[in-house]
Amino acid sequence: MEHPCRPSHVRRLPLLGAEVDVVTPDMVMDFISAARGQKAIVANHNLHSLYLFKKRADMRRFYDHAALIEIDSVPMIAWAKLMGHDVSRAHRCTYLDFRDTFWGRAVAEGWRVYHIGGAPEHNAASKQAILKRHPGAQLEVRSGYFDVNGPANELLLADILAHKPDVLLVGMGMPRQETWILNNLDKLPECVILPVGAAFDYEAGVMYTPPRWAGQMGVEWLVRFFHEPKRLFERYFVEPWVLIPQMLGDLRQRGKRTA
Repeated sequence: MEHPCRPSHVRRLPLLGAEVDVVTPDMVMDFISAARGQKAIVANHNLHSLYLFKKRADMRRFYDHAALIEIDSVPMIAWAKLMGHDVSRAHRCTYLDFRDTFWGRAVAEGWRVYHIGGAPEHNAASKQAILKRHPGAQLEVRSGYFDVNGPANELLLADILAHKPDVLLVGMGMPRQETWILNNLDKLPECVILPVGAAFDYEAGVMYTPPRWAGQMGVEWLVRFFHEPKRLFERYFVEPWVLIPQMLGDLRQRGKRTA
């Protein structure tokens, strides 16, 4: 599905059974700025999302609606380079790397930002951390702990509409955040929508934040694993094996291109 907001100059690549866009964080910020007043999803792919993409039809439908699909994975970039695609580390887009660029643009251009996610007892701390670095930010924060099928969901949707955000950040973990966006897309206002996972838990200081050099070196996943081995073992050491057929497909396509 070709999204009407999708920039024509952005390269979209087939990779590991899905599609991703070759964009830098600055290109994403420019897209957000240009797409204000329109409903547009900026999604992202990593190895976990690719696993879910293969297993779940609702995740595939979600990505069908995305105007941009960032690469949030150094291993994916390394694989794309191995497959002969013109990509680099500069094309990794993840909140912890671009957060200050995002909030700087938000302040400079007056973006109204609304975040859903995190436990209610942490929301004040995450908002305070952002406002301390970027005092002019216009930010509303709401908890992600609610029944997505109950009255609380309707109250939240009404609150979002009342605040008329330019940017909606949904940080409820994957795939809950993606399915919530998909299921409520028609009821959301005209705004740019980004699933951001645990972004505000990092802001609140309640989740370990890997040093940025780990991301630059491509070992951030390993640092995360050592801090949360029980939660992340399956994600990092079991799920990637499911992608072997997709890897073989990429290898066949590379062979055709170079034949």
